Amino acid sequence: MRLADFISRNMEPILAQWEAFAATLLPAAANMESSGLRNDAQQILHAVAKDLRTSQTREAQYEKSLGRAPALIDATETAAQTHALLRARAGFDINQLAAEYRALRASVLRLWMDDCEPKAPDLNDIVRFNEAIDQALAESVGFFSAQVEQNRNLLLGMMGHDMRSPLQAIQVTASYLAALNAGNRVSEAAARLIRSGARIQALLDDLCDFNRTRLGLGINVMPTSIDLARVLADEIDELRAVHPDRQLELHVRGNLQGVWDGRRLQQLLQNLVLNAIKYGAQDTPVRVEVTGDATQVHIDVRNSGPAIERESLARIFDPLTRGADQQGEHDSATSLGLGLYIASEIAKAHHGAIDARSDETETSFSVSLPRADGTANGD
Repeated sequence: MRLADFISRNMEPILAQWEAFAATLLPAAANMESSGLRNDAQQILHAVAKDLRTSQTREAQYEKSLGRAPALIDATETAAQTHALLRARAGFDINQLAAEYRALRASVLRLWMDDCEPKAPDLNDIVRFNEAIDQALAESVGFFSAQVEQNRNLLLGMMGHDMRSPLQAIQVTASYLAALNAGNRVSEAAARLIRSGARIQALLDDLCDFNRTRLGLGINVMPTSIDLARVLADEIDELRAVHPDRQLELHVRGNLQGVWDGRRLQQLLQNLVLNAIKYGAQDTPVRVEVTGDATQVHIDVRNSGPAIERESLARIFDPLTRGADQQGEHDSATSLGLGLYIASEIAKAHHGAIDARSDETETSFSVSLPRADGTANGD
């Protein structure tokens, strides 16, 4: 008997073995009923049988081997994709999902080969069946991974949002203690709380911004008419106060009036300057050059120091990435490795761009921001 016909005629015993194996995948399956354990297994098997009955060219076989099976015409997702979503929501992990397909492959082939005896099974059916199972597994894994990532990002976003209220209470209380003038010990303790609260606030802000981008929402910007020279000068003054041992230079040229989100561009500049402070040579200044021309404003942050390796430079704006000398315990507690990623997302949110260059002489980050209102150059 051909394998497609065998699957169609022996659906119930095959599903019984699927269910029996799924029931062993604990703890997710502990309280699931038969319908939940089977969910879309029957539809997956019908799709496999249909695939086996469909003629296939060598070209079509090659395309399927690359994961480019023909898209569905009358459905938004396949049975394997739906199965993956339900398994993810039920608490299964990706290894358990893959194990279901391994067990299904083994049980179907074993039952069919027993049924074929004493005749030999059709080898082409075996090849085609394995192709169909691999395709279903690939579809399931893709949807499962996307669902898990979305759930994780939603959870992190909610945590970041919910932690803001207690953090604000801590910061307000610390500021109140600092204003009491109740002695040096109380003032020093309050100052430590304020500094620690500011670091936690920065981490939460980065986490929330990261989750917005991963959920496809992008960085939220609220452009207004600003003088970018004043906005960035204010940020440099604050950075100088926090890092009095480092020399920060700001050079401004041209007309810097325009429509941008000033707070976000301060955040962008802060992330670039802090990166330069951490990685640059300690005895040389960090130079910030801001230039306005007829159509764009350019922000360049430069520092001397060792050149960034080509491989690292290629992924320097990837999220959750740190340089080799930032892996210490202290830095891990104060940074998520999101600074440059968020800077690039802020530039994108302003329809701008950012790039990095590095050699033995200097490392530079260059940001280009278009003028939203078409303000002309005013040298």
